[in-house]
Amino acid sequence: MGYMVRLGLWGAGTFFLDFRDFLVALEKGGVGALELVAMDMKARGMYVCRTLSYKGVEFEVVEAPLEAEMMDMYKKAAEFWAELRVELLSASAFLSNEKPSSSQLWRLYWASHQRFFRHMCMSAKVPATVRLAKQALMEDKCVVVGLQSTGEARTEEAVTKYGLELDDFISGPRELLLKFVEENYPLPEKPEPLPGEESVKELQRKRHSATPGVSMKGRVRKVAKWKPASDGESEEESETDSAHESTESDDDFRICEICNDDEESKTLLQCSCCGQLVHPACLVPPVIDLVTGDWSCHSCKEKTDEYLQARHAYIADLLKRYEAALERKTKILEIVRSLDLPNNPLDDIIDQLGGPDKVAEMTGRRGMLVRASNGKGVTYQARNTKEVTMEMVNMHEKQLFMDGKKLVAIISEAGSAGVSLQADRRAANQKRRVHLTLELPWSADRAIQQFGRTHRSNQASAPEYRLLFTNLGGERRFASIVAKRLESLGALTQGDRRAGPTLSAYNYDSAYGKKALMVMYKGIMEQDSLPVVPPGCSSEKPETTQDFITKAKAALVSVGIVRDTVLVNGKDSGKLSGRIIDSDMHDVGRFLNRLLGLPPDIQNRLFELFVGILDLLIQNARIEGNLDSGIVDMKANVIELQGTPKTVHVDQMSGASTVLFTFTLDRGITWESASTILDEKRKDGLSSANDGFYESKREWLGRRHFTLAFESSASGMFKIVRPAVGESLREMPLAELKNKYRKISSLEKARSGWEDEFEVSSKQCMHGPNCKQGNFCTVGRRIQEVNVLGGLIFPVWGTIEKALSKQNWCNLLVKGWIWDEL
Repeated sequence: MGYMVRLGLWGAGTFFLDFRDFLVALEKGGVGALELVAMDMKARGMYVCRTLSYKGVEFEVVEAPLEAEMMDMYKKAAEFWAELRVELLSASAFLSNEKPSSSQLWRLYWASHQRFFRHMCMSAKVPATVRLAKQALMEDKCVVVGLQSTGEARTEEAVTKYGLELDDFISGPRELLLKFVEENYPLPEKPEPLPGEESVKELQRKRHSATPGVSMKGRVRKVAKWKPASDGESEEESETDSAHESTESDDDFRICEICNDDEESKTLLQCSCCGQLVHPACLVPPVIDLVTGDWSCHSCKEKTDEYLQARHAYIADLLKRYEAALERKTKILEIVRSLDLPNNPLDDIIDQLGGPDKVAEMTGRRGMLVRASNGKGVTYQARNTKEVTMEMVNMHEKQLFMDGKKLVAIISEAGSAGVSLQADRRAANQKRRVHLTLELPWSADRAIQQFGRTHRSNQASAPEYRLLFTNLGGERRFASIVAKRLESLGALTQGDRRAGPTLSAYNYDSAYGKKALMVMYKGIMEQDSLPVVPPGCSSEKPETTQDFITKAKAALVSVGIVRDTVLVNGKDSGKLSGRIIDSDMHDVGRFLNRLLGLPPDIQNRLFELFVGILDLLIQNARIEGNLDSGIVDMKANVIELQGTPKTVHVDQMSGASTVLFTFTLDRGITWESASTILDEKRKDGLSSANDGFYESKREWLGRRHFTLAFESSASGMFKIVRPAVGESLREMPLAELKNKYRKISSLEKARSGWEDEFEVSSKQCMHGPNCKQGNFCTVGRRIQEVNVLGGLIFPVWGTIEKALSKQNWCNLLVKGWIWDEL
């Protein structure tokens, strides 16, 4: 928005001097401030965002637990990736400095790691997808399955080229793993072959050429002395004399270096390596035969042989190391091929739902694997036919679906852009669409695009969305990133983060999520105590918690969260030191990514611990009044508007106003209403033995508090209803309930205490009549007076900030609430 200076949200006449001030304020306000921007601009008439109504649309999150076979596959795959990481650490230690840095290898490793387990999660949801699709077809509906990628299919190229037949469908995860190992396993450089006889002679020549003052032919040159030319000497004469001097005989310099005699100088031998001159008879043993070619003295020959022997040993060692690494790579590839891994989800779903004749495919693939008519083996065939070109095959498949000739459609991001698959009133197929989301995209806009294929204008019925998730904690990563971006998208476009399909419960990558992760890491690394009891552990048995911490630490080591920060030559040494680096302590995305690579048991326990700590932090923030809830609903049994809304500011440019509304809220629950809630639970058969009315064991200001408790949908958790404030946001475990309260057997006693508390709470807070804050305190008070500031907010931002400087003003603003303190 930086270039939108004419909006008038910052600059002269506003609270914000320039865009930078405006931006800082929004960053401080978080998603709630984005909601205010949209509302403010709409109030001024400078922003319109039209969207299709979600009326009639049904959203359901479906959990698809891993079957026993898939659970075993996943566990073995996670163990293999952990072993592969150790193998790569060992193999990369032998790389020379000329190889690419190890950081590139590990970036590829973790990217492939995440893609692999994403494919595994998709494959795990295939049985649930097929079951839901068949159920929808039986209910006279049609099905759309949404995914992002079609999986790895490198083997399809070989099938196409050679016309091979396969026993079964190709495994996408296996192809991805094979590709990673083949292309990225670190091999030492393959050594060059040993030099032959000709190479030895070339080596001698090179040594000889490196000797100063020695010519390539093995003759010592006589260096001509320089003298200045006379004035009368011409250039031509100087050149002639120089040429004559350079061609003079070198015989004066030819002396045997053994006997120091220049006799028989013409018979001297000259070493082609060191250049020394010797008589053949002076050598031991003497050289009798005539030497016709290059000759090396005994000393140089020895040195050459030593060099060749050393190089021979070195190359043999390199070759041995290379062959050992190649053998290790081959064994790893064999292990990958022998792993029991699931089939490609796309081909598997099409096959189980009746094959290409019953399923319309709109993807970017050029071909597909089809089961043979006899049921044995699969063959590869092109998606198009002679009548339909490859460019038009997706449109042809779409038309078959809209005409009702195929009642199941599978769409991917590559093949579904702009495709309309809604129950269009103009189409033959007007059956209600059941949209199964097998794989969520990475971004919010792409998620909206996928949902928008089946929810469009002029439709006979709104679709049913079924978002499939496994019971793996790590898969929440994919929901988390979309949830976070959907909230921002809703806040910016609708002024409400809750707009559109909601996945808010899956938004873990928040300020509270980062804090929860840090608390969990410190607890596992035994730097601090864990605030909640880990899943599967008991507070009465500390050894169970210690056992969990040991397993959790080992799991974090196996996925590279616990690592060494020491660098060797600028590279990660790969050694473990039992530390988590600072950048990982708050990185929720990395935690959820790496969590995928753990066996399901420890993966889910770690994730449950993380969520437990996160829920505790959010609950504490809610109690303290620091939780950024964004746009919230005022919840009370009775809400009354007091008097006439008061206009406190009018924008001179647009005429839009800022209005103060005063409401009276009665949050209490009467005895009759509480009794009705309990009776309905019992009639429906949903009540438990612990449901009923309770009184507090401790007195507060000479009084005991009364409450109604009944078991919620979460096993072991109880909803709490109080006379003064109604139903509590926080559910209470049974152990805590029995520790703080005791059940009342006498209904008359419960009724008397309930009605008394209901009456007293209408006038005073839970701190009693002597509360220091007096009427300003609303804790536990049944009747409250609440001021809500509506309309334009930004023109009075500075006034509000100043008035609430001692309060958590930003939190109050993003909630849209201005309390009595104003």
